[in-house]
Amino acid sequence: MRKILITNDDGIDSDGIARLAETAKEFGEVYVVAPYGQRSAASHSIVLRDPIDILPHNFPVEGVHAYSCSGMPGDCVRVGALNIVPGKPDVILSGINFGYNVASDTQYSATVGAALEGAFQGILSIAFSEGINNDHSVADKYLRDVLSELIDKPFVPGKIINVNFPQVPVSECKGILYDRKVSTGVVYKDHYNKLEDLPGGGARYMVEGVHITEAEEGTDYRALLDKYISIGYVTNIS
Repeated sequence: MRKILITNDDGIDSDGIARLAETAKEFGEVYVVAPYGQRSAASHSIVLRDPIDILPHNFPVEGVHAYSCSGMPGDCVRVGALNIVPGKPDVILSGINFGYNVASDTQYSATVGAALEGAFQGILSIAFSEGINNDHSVADKYLRDVLSELIDKPFVPGKIINVNFPQVPVSECKGILYDRKVSTGVVYKDHYNKLEDLPGGGARYMVEGVHITEAEEGTDYRALLDKYISIGYVTNIS
């Protein structure tokens, strides 16, 4: 039976990881190793100088072997693949993330970072993300079919498959676009607002992002803006 390792960066109690695990059960034996708290924007970071705690977790999907992890999503993949899943996972799934992971934002994403760690371990790895409006209808309709199509793809060294579901009602989704390039733009253009001055000449700042609604043709973010599901490869540094 196919062995599937699932992680995320929103935490093991997030809605997205439970929905992904529920569907993934149809494709094999599922192991979940995910952070016990929020780890968004942690990129591909891992813990090197402190212990990592792995604890059995009461997961809402029956039949799933679930463990919470004190480390980063990258650690979840490393420990999961090397110590938790018997033998080795056949595929690693990361997500479903709350918020797109496309364009230049992929470099910050711990959802993508966890999948890149899976590729580093020599395992087919797929990242899944969706919009932030709590309308899951597109992912819920297409996830099973997308998984069925991608889960037996050959592993390409140094690459992961990145899937993003558009932030629209399912009635407005126009379908799937494949081989989308990573946009060189951003989803949010950030700046920092000064909140207050601090003693000793310091200052406190808070980030604020302005939503960008433009992207190059043929890219991942353009597909989402045009109400398509975006599927494409992201390349690791290796």
